[in-house]
This record gives sequence, C-alpha cells and structure tokens, in this order.
Amino acid sequence: MKEALKRIVDTFHRYNSEHMAAQAFGLDEDVVYDALVIAPSFSPYKLHMEEKCSVTVLKEGAYIAGYLVEKDGLDIAWIKIGSSAGNLIDHLSLCAELSFKRMIFIGAVGGLKEDIHLGDICTPSYSVSGSYADAYLMKESIRDNMLFTKVFPDANYVEHVIQTGKNKGYDIRSASVFCTPSIAMEYMHLDEIRAFDTDLIEMETSSFYLMTDLFELPGIALLVVSDNSASGAALVGRTPEQQKQYDFGRNVVLPDMILTLAAE
Repeated sequence: MKEALKRIVDTFHRYNSEHMAAQAFGLDEDVVYDALVIAPSFSPYKLHMEEKCSVTVLKEGAYIAGYLVEKDGLDIAWIKIGSSAGNLIDHLSLCAELSFKRMIFIGAVGGLKEDIHLGDICTPSYSVSGSYADAYLMKESIRDNMLFTKVFPDANYVEHVIQTGKNKGYDIRSASVFCTPSIAMEYMHLDEIRAFDTDLIEMETSSFYLMTDLFELPGIALLVVSDNSASGAALVGRTPEQQKQYDFGRNVVLPDMILTLAAE
C-alpha cells in the first residue's frame, strides 16, 4: 500500500469510525482473502456463482452489499457498489482496512465501434478519465485537473489475464475505454466522446486502475459488453441471439475467470 492511500484512510478515520469495511460490507479484517471483487450492480447471484460456489450474504444495504464466495479453499471477498467513479473510490478506500491478494473489477460496458459485439469480454488497454473524481484522488489540490488523462493498467498483468483466458478457450479483448460520469448525458455528448477514439464506454475503470496502483496489488477489469451505440445494439430490447451471447459472457466467462484468477 502506498503512503498516499495510508493518508487517505487515516484522514477518513479522523472523521469516521474504525472498521468501516466491516460495517459497510461485513468483511473480516483478520482474513486474508484470495481476491477482492468490485462490482457495480453485479452480485454473485446475478452471475449465478451460487451454482458452483458457496455464497454467503454478509451485509446488504440500500445500494451496497458484501458477500463471501468460497470454493475449494478459496475465500473471495465481493463488494457490490453503486455506479460511478466516486462510488468506486469511496468504497475501495474502505477496503484498505482489509487484506487481499488481488483485485478484480467486473462490470458492463458499452461499445463505441461496430466491431464490438454484445457478450464480448474486454479489458482496458487504457482508460480515459472523464470524471473529476479522479482529480480528488490523485491531485494535491482539487483545483488541479486531470480530466481526459489516459490511465494505464499493468500491461504485463493484462497480457497474463488475456493468455489465461485464451488457455481456457476465451477471447478476452484488450480495448480502450472512455470513463463517463453520466449515462444519460453521454448520449448528448457522443460525438465529443467518439473523438477520443476509444472502443468502449463505462464509468469506473480509470478510477479502479488508479486505486490498484495505490494498493500496489495486481488488478484487472473484466467488462462484458451490454450494448453498442455504433451498431445499434440496445441495452434494452436485445434479440434472442444477442441475449444468448450476453448471458454466456456474463454468466460463464466472468465467473470462471474470477475463480481462475483468484486461485493463482
């Protein structure tokens, strides 16, 4: 853990109680988890993890929840959070109280180019920070600006995950991402967003990779394509074939990759 993250947590504690991860998610500070899964809106049940694992609900709130996923000696901490960069930064900051070996972000992503198909599993080659929340995280003064900065993951770990997927028969695609602070407003600014020439659009991965750097742990974002504004594949109103492709990516590839990476 970098000193910057220690300062964030220490300052957080100055105005709040200790054991915040336990209070928010029911997770145990005395356990070393094999992985921490961070998932805006996705619970283990949404990915049907209970069909192959033991899933325990630790804590459920109005819009966040904590779960323990266990299989063959693996202990996976799973936090379901709300969407947006701010939510991710806040809740991962709480998890600095915990011990875990790696971080796995899972979420849905929209396609911005026609060759991106529903159900594809992608991982960012880089993420363009479109939210001011990242400046609060990384800059000394909130008057400083890092809007539209490219945030890069650990390329070696990305390649390792892609190869791991390939060995299992999965085509995990490395693709660039634009991180938007608003779903409704992205459509009003699609031409500007497309000018960044990214392949995908979602909300949190630039913040996720900034946080993995502060944690100094391996981290990967695995994203299932849920819609595509360039090809006209809608988020609501998929064809049966599109739904089948999406379900395979979300319910087969993502759970298998989570368990495989957690076991390393």
